Amino acid sequence: MLTRTKVFALALPIIGAQAATATTGVVDTLIMGRYGTKVDLAAVAIGAIAYGFIYWGFGFLRMSTTGLTAQAGGRGQHAEMRAILWRSLLLALGLSVCVLALSPLLKLGSFALFAGTSEVETLAGGYYTARMWGAPAYMMTLGITGWMLGTGRTGQLFILQVILNGLNVILDWYFVTQLGWGPTGIGAGTAIAEWTAFLIGLAMIARHLKNPARLIDRQRLVALFGANRDIMIRTFALIVAFAWFVRSGTLISTAITAGNEVLMQFITVSAFILDGFAFVAEKEAGEAYGARDPKRLTRAMRLTSEFALGMSLVISLMFFFLGPIVLNAFIADVEARDAALAYLPYCAIAPLIAAPAFQLDGMFMGTTQGKALRNAGVGILIVYIALDLALRPWLGNTGVWLAMLGWYALRSVALGLYVPGVFKDLSQPPQPES
Repeated sequence: MLTRTKVFALALPIIGAQAATATTGVVDTLIMGRYGTKVDLAAVAIGAIAYGFIYWGFGFLRMSTTGLTAQAGGRGQHAEMRAILWRSLLLALGLSVCVLALSPLLKLGSFALFAGTSEVETLAGGYYTARMWGAPAYMMTLGITGWMLGTGRTGQLFILQVILNGLNVILDWYFVTQLGWGPTGIGAGTAIAEWTAFLIGLAMIARHLKNPARLIDRQRLVALFGANRDIMIRTFALIVAFAWFVRSGTLISTAITAGNEVLMQFITVSAFILDGFAFVAEKEAGEAYGARDPKRLTRAMRLTSEFALGMSLVISLMFFFLGPIVLNAFIADVEARDAALAYLPYCAIAPLIAAPAFQLDGMFMGTTQGKALRNAGVGILIVYIALDLALRPWLGNTGVWLAMLGWYALRSVALGLYVPGVFKDLSQPPQPES
């Protein structure tokens, strides 16, 4: 039976891994803030959002792998668990080839969304192009990390992420401060670190690639592609929301864009930490769903949510009281620093509002309720854009932040409407292993 001790034991390595992962964007931003100008900061912000269509858009490879693996584990289908790993890696490889081929078009389409200056866009293009060469490694690593989470191998996940992000920190610092490559150096350092992490991760799970169940199984391939399709649509809705947030800042000023980007890294850090408990919920919910055990699902959500809500309060207080120290220390540009300090209070309350949404995301990912995630994601995106269009002309950047906070709150409400349907599904008998 799941206990608070087990939740903490599973979540702690994930939180460590997520904290390490968060350093990718944070280090990119802080190095540019310390050694660059507001133009460099804005370039990294826009380049990161453009690449984010890859970084976040293909996150479904991790999410669907975790849920399907955990469900197979709940049914005791160990050969199928190994087959899911193979399918995820092969799917990621095929998609990554398509992404590289289409990367110039993706760049043009992404940059067209922003109102950056020509100087900012040129620097952002260097970051994007260098970062893109790490996309295949990143996408295949998503399959590996998803399988690690679904099987409860959180310790291995922690080691992998520490290697990835530790190397990223070293390379980013070297390329920017010693070679003077600017935003291009940030992208190149991250790409090299991603390839290194993929090779190490592959070595970690190599023995589990043996003796899988049938890879070509129509029913399970349909389930895999169906889950990936719906989660992909939901994830792209999230990406558009974050891209819209950045775009709204660019319509105000470059300083606001840079300040918002730094604060968004604070929120990214909080999301990665809180995801430690959401990922445990994902794994435990998937196993409960596979075993058709509603009491186990209820207990998993209750225990993981207790930790998540408590941690969100701690993070919010840290942002509020320690945030000014960090901002003053790491942002050299006065205008960008003043913009970040002015809107720090909105950033500080975001974790409290977002935590319930993250927990529900974990529950729906683990139970592979892709349609619910898709419908809620797209619906709330439309509401969020409407809020921003209404508030920004009236309140400026305050309206931009209020719309973002409203988006987090409405995500919880929308997903909450689908919770009864998950428990209704549990009344159906589990599938026998074929």
